Amino acid sequence: MRRWIPWLAYAALLIAAPLVWTSGLALTMLSQVGIAIVACLAYNVIFGQGGMLSFGHAVYSGLGAYLAIHTLNMVGDGRIALPVSLVPLVGGLAGLFFAALLGYVTTRKAGTTFAMITLGVGELVWSMSLMLPEFFGGEAGVTTDRVVGDPVLGISYGPQVQVYYLIAVYCFVSTAAMYALTRTPLGRILNAVRDNPERVEFIGYRTQMVRYVAFVISGFFMGIAGGLGTLNFEIATAEVVGAARSGAYLLFTFLGGAGFFFGPIIGAVLMVVALALLSELTQAWLLYLGLVFLFMVMYAPGGIASLIMMNLRMHACGKLAPLLGHYLGLLLAALLVLAGAGAMIEMVYHGQLNAALGPEMRFMGVALDIGSARSWAAAAAVLAVGAALFELLRRRFARRWGQAQQEIEAALRAREGAA
Repeated sequence: MRRWIPWLAYAALLIAAPLVWTSGLALTMLSQVGIAIVACLAYNVIFGQGGMLSFGHAVYSGLGAYLAIHTLNMVGDGRIALPVSLVPLVGGLAGLFFAALLGYVTTRKAGTTFAMITLGVGELVWSMSLMLPEFFGGEAGVTTDRVVGDPVLGISYGPQVQVYYLIAVYCFVSTAAMYALTRTPLGRILNAVRDNPERVEFIGYRTQMVRYVAFVISGFFMGIAGGLGTLNFEIATAEVVGAARSGAYLLFTFLGGAGFFFGPIIGAVLMVVALALLSELTQAWLLYLGLVFLFMVMYAPGGIASLIMMNLRMHACGKLAPLLGHYLGLLLAALLVLAGAGAMIEMVYHGQLNAALGPEMRFMGVALDIGSARSWAAAAAVLAVGAALFELLRRRFARRWGQAQQEIEAALRAREGAA
């Protein structure tokens, strides 16, 4: 039963989410989260599980979106008969086809060469999106209407909540399928190719073929994500195959934790929050995002999922409770650092981009004057105090954490000796 509890909770969360958050904005955000979960998990098939760093994987979700939107237009024109609920599968098949076509060349190399080839393929497809307006629609893109045909059981996919539940079904099934892949011999040998390709070749497997099969499977699920995006947004533009979209998949899959299956799910939620909400709150959101990525690479390269798993281990061993006070102190110090650094960043951006509005601005409810040395000194003082306090608390926390780890290891060795 313990194996089924997470899946039942996952399904219950997908079902209950629109019942808790009922506004139009919330439904739109939830729909984007479902699409992002499929895309990030699909990207992690090659990145986290196969060790293949791709800089152009949005090509397959984007081409899946274009094929899906043309299919939906043909359904609307009466040229083909296909239920709207199956249109994302058309995107999946398109992603599979193009991944099989382009992946055979791409996966012949590994490592840095593979990454550069994917970058080149991504730029090639993006440039083609502007050169072939008959298919890609030029800069304006291709639009559609998802409400076609007669409603079935009252479902027309006009209301956003109906689209959300369709996305939720695809999200759950895709998540289960990709998890099942990790438990198969193919998934295990893919991990082996990631960790030690020479040994895999020595025992008789073709590492290029393993990478190729994983690449094609990933392309299929990326195409499904693109097809779901078509139904949600009813438009496909050159942006869906661009480098920015590919970079977002890479960035947030890493932040969530590529080494754990549920890590990309966390990254997908962060991606929607960052791109949809953070971008509305500040013009410097890309700078904040870059700083978060920098600190995660430096201090938590395993992503948020690794932090969760390490603390769950501490909790299971009864060592987490004494650390809660340290966590609270680190959080308060981090908030001071964020307040000081954020005030300085926002004042710089205000002076460069909003100078016509005058020197005064508000940050976190506090009035600041970018022309006054007092505002800059106050922000610098808050930053300095927060940074000093954070470093002091971090060193104490590191000592306590290391001591707890040693105690856990000693207890495990004693248990093994007793056994």
